[in-house]
Amino acid sequence: MGLQENIEAGAHVAVKRPALMRQQAFIAGHWCDADSGETMAIIDPATQRNIGHVPLMGGEETTRAIAAAVSAQRDWERVPARERAAMVARLGQLMVEQADELAVIMTLEQGKPLHQARQEVVYGASYFKWYAAEAPRITGAVHPVADPGKHIEITKIPIGVTAAITPWNFPIATVARKLAPALAVGCAQIVKPAPTTPFTALAIAHLAERVGCPAGLISVLTGDAAAIGAELTSSADVRMLSFTGSTAIGRKLYADCASTIKKVALELGGNAPFLVFEDADLDAAVDGLMTAKFRNMGQVCIAPNRVMAHESVFDDFRDRLREKIATLTVGPGLDDRDQGPLATQTNFDKVRRHVKEALERGATLVLGGGPHELGGWFYQPTILTDVPRGCSMTCEETFGPVVALSRFANEKEAIATANDTPYGLAAYFYTSDVARERRIADRLQSGMVGANCGAIGTPAAPFGGIKQSGIGREGSTFGLEEFLEAKYICRPLITAAD
Repeated sequence: MGLQENIEAGAHVAVKRPALMRQQAFIAGHWCDADSGETMAIIDPATQRNIGHVPLMGGEETTRAIAAAVSAQRDWERVPARERAAMVARLGQLMVEQADELAVIMTLEQGKPLHQARQEVVYGASYFKWYAAEAPRITGAVHPVADPGKHIEITKIPIGVTAAITPWNFPIATVARKLAPALAVGCAQIVKPAPTTPFTALAIAHLAERVGCPAGLISVLTGDAAAIGAELTSSADVRMLSFTGSTAIGRKLYADCASTIKKVALELGGNAPFLVFEDADLDAAVDGLMTAKFRNMGQVCIAPNRVMAHESVFDDFRDRLREKIATLTVGPGLDDRDQGPLATQTNFDKVRRHVKEALERGATLVLGGGPHELGGWFYQPTILTDVPRGCSMTCEETFGPVVALSRFANEKEAIATANDTPYGLAAYFYTSDVARERRIADRLQSGMVGANCGAIGTPAAPFGGIKQSGIGREGSTFGLEEFLEAKYICRPLITAAD
């Protein structure tokens, strides 16, 4: 049965638009349309139907948002840390209370299964709670100096107005990782969500308004990514830009920010290896791979892209993996199956192209291998083995529910292959040898490593990569530092008279 037949048969759940689903942008404490009156349609990936519109804004609206942020910044950075933290914590709590409605919005615009959307809401809210607790603990230092007549003080101050450009694959989590620390330390922020998934960011702005967020402290702009981005990168009033997305776009933003010497935090593409050694617990490795790879239909920057098993366990691991993947159910996100549709036509085409190229060059098809019978942007969970080196699938993020499985002969080969990439965001491996665990973790060239673990995201840990996977970190105290500057004050000592 094709996609249209499923819709007509009522297989897709009809849902009334949630109250939190705002169709205007949020600037300077006001909900507003684009100056031009133009809008962009937002599409449900499961049905490819229009679910709403948002304003098509550009440079002029961005200039107003920056001016409002500058004004709000002056007052917000002077608010005592615990008062700022209390508001940030309330926002996180309200997100949890509204998790069901936020999850429906996310599923409608992004496509992921409803239970995964709700998990993301709770995960995103945890960043607001974590930073609300951590921000009041920011401390400076006092140091002695060789000159007996002076001492130095070091304080941490908010960097100023910040901008966040976020992707479509995790539209709440990526906003939360940028907005929560910025607000907590005293920074205003302008958020530019992905063009295909703006409703969740607008919903967060609505909740921020409800908890008393000062006007101008948060703005959410929808519209022309190039025009909005150009204004954010060129403005001297924007002191820091945080971006999550492709390495190609990150490279351009990095260059554009050079004109104003603004700080950047870039969480970019990955090409994560997943190594299964001969002494691994194979059931645990399969479960870890399922968690890391098939969440959000594989549309995850830290999803394993190159899965490698030792030749002695290769066949066994492949068979166990095939058995597990074969049980995955596929359907519209609101039907809450294991897998939903891919989020965009562009991503669907990329996955299909990667698989087709690998098969044409000699890869072996184990499971799946093409579009799902539901039609539209649904794709079958797929396993390929022996994908030739140099295929797009081995060099680029496939960003889909596809496992490319190959074999290795020894530890040296596994490490060399894992590190043979310009990227270094995440890496995973499974072994029962404690000495090997430490050795492999040290040698993998990656900002994050899952050692016998397939789920590595948490607010308490620094999220980010090395090499061409980015600059800076999100989460943990390292993520807090991205929004702070160290200020040094030299003072003469005041001594009492003898």
